[in-house]
Amino acid sequence: MASNHSTTDQGKSRHYHEGPRNHFLSFALSIILTLLAFVVVIAEMGRTFTLIFIVTLALIQAAFQLAFWMHMKDRGHFFATVGIIFGFVIALTGVAAVVYWIWW
Repeated sequence: MASNHSTTDQGKSRHYHEGPRNHFLSFALSIILTLLAFVVVIAEMGRTFTLIFIVTLALIQAAFQLAFWMHMKDRGHFFATVGIIFGFVIALTGVAAVVYWIWW
């Protein structure tokens, strides 16, 4: 009976653990992007440029957060990715509707 139970992982694929290096890199990049946003605001480079620049930095930072902290770069996260995209589309639709309602 003991011969039916194998103690080796011959049929299983091993999960590669990256370690904390990518998390530290993502955290450092988030700090740098945040500081860069503060620098642009303090330098008073113009309202339109500052707004577009900060939104761009926020999107980049959100992408890094999803990729490294939420592990969206790994396999097997299809439904989570679809849910996030669907939520983004719903939020964008809501913002567009409110902007349209206020301006016209």
